[in-house]
Amino acid sequence: MNDQPPPRQVTPDDSDPADARVLRSFFREGRLVSIPAQDKKKLVVLRHLRELCFPEDRAYPEKEVNQRLALLHPDVAALRRYLVDFRLMTREGGEYRRA
Repeated sequence: MNDQPPPRQVTPDDSDPADARVLRSFFREGRLVSIPAQDKKKLVVLRHLRELCFPEDRAYPEKEVNQRLALLHPDVAALRRYLVDFRLMTREGGEYRRA
């Protein structure tokens, strides 16, 4: 049983028009349908995922990170790696934190 609250819904209207277009292209019914290949678009998607899944500035254990990301896309390992690679989150001792 997953007792994590579901992530907030995608709201492209909160972003600038270019970011909103990217989000509309890669999200369907609140889920990420594919990870963009272009770094510029990937960064828009990753920033949005960070805001949706990790709104609080606190340590998130890897298990919780996986659970939260899995609600939006099945490839949680890639998303975790990208969030760290793009310096949106840090990882230390198996815990992740907003950067």
